Amino acid sequence: MSEKNKSNSHTTSHIDRRNMLKTAAGLGAAAMGLGSCAVFDERSKPAATKGHINHSVAYWCFAEYWDLEKMCRITKQLGGKSIELVEPKDFSTLKKYGLTCALAPNGTPDPPFVKGFNNPEYHDMIIAATRETIDACAENNFPNVIAFTGYREDIPDDVGAENCVAGLKKIIGYAERKKVNLCLEILNSRVAAEMKGHPGYQGDHTDYCMDIIRKVGSPRMKLLFDIYHAQIMDGDIIRRIRQYSDYIGHYHTAGNPGRNELDDTQEINYPAIMKEIVKTGYAGYIGHEFIPTRDPLEGLTEAISLCDV
Repeated sequence: MSEKNKSNSHTTSHIDRRNMLKTAAGLGAAAMGLGSCAVFDERSKPAATKGHINHSVAYWCFAEYWDLEKMCRITKQLGGKSIELVEPKDFSTLKKYGLTCALAPNGTPDPPFVKGFNNPEYHDMIIAATRETIDACAENNFPNVIAFTGYREDIPDDVGAENCVAGLKKIIGYAERKKVNLCLEILNSRVAAEMKGHPGYQGDHTDYCMDIIRKVGSPRMKLLFDIYHAQIMDGDIIRRIRQYSDYIGHYHTAGNPGRNELDDTQEINYPAIMKEIVKTGYAGYIGHEFIPTRDPLEGLTEAISLCDV
């Protein structure tokens, strides 16, 4: 099996397993020795107190442990302002708790990053799904919808970039009218582990994605700067933030290696990076998108505290 097919198979199995676990979140947590999460003390003090960073929680990373209602309560108590990658059908739940969806999924079938704008065969499907999500975000005053280049599928990089530009230009005018951003994500292609890397993904370097964004030429076309993925592929994180700050519409965090907690077992200096983001005047959201290896409440509290500079 090719590396691309291996990655697709691993990713699809992860998504299927995730959906199954969401229906039995409490049992899953107890089975993994994480039963303490079920007795979250809602009198706990917020982890975000300084007001310089707008914290968001990536729904898929924690859906194995908490249903959406509980995740909303925890996010609010910790001082977060958003739960992201939540489907439009659940936007009303976020609104009930006064939360935003800082970054909405594009509405395409799972896994959404495999079939992207680099292949014209998928343009009609992606554009129709993205348009529906843009409408839902505009109705709820939510800021961003995610976008992907897609996997190479034997498409040369220069042709893939041209196809991305052409496809994104078909939808960006609609996003402008609705006042919603499209955020093109960089993903690493080096790590061959499910949801930790994506061998075959074409937009695997910051400069490659930025070339597409510049050619689309819209203030609503942004970069989703995933710090974990960019660290693996490019490094030099702070310099790139300075270089591309005008184009960055959203950030993601996770520890490297492993895409796990932002603790002292990983190499990325998140406080320094967050301070640089604040210096750029960034007013968007920081999405915490790590895969827990221990008590998820403990890890999320630590991540928000560490990044709350």
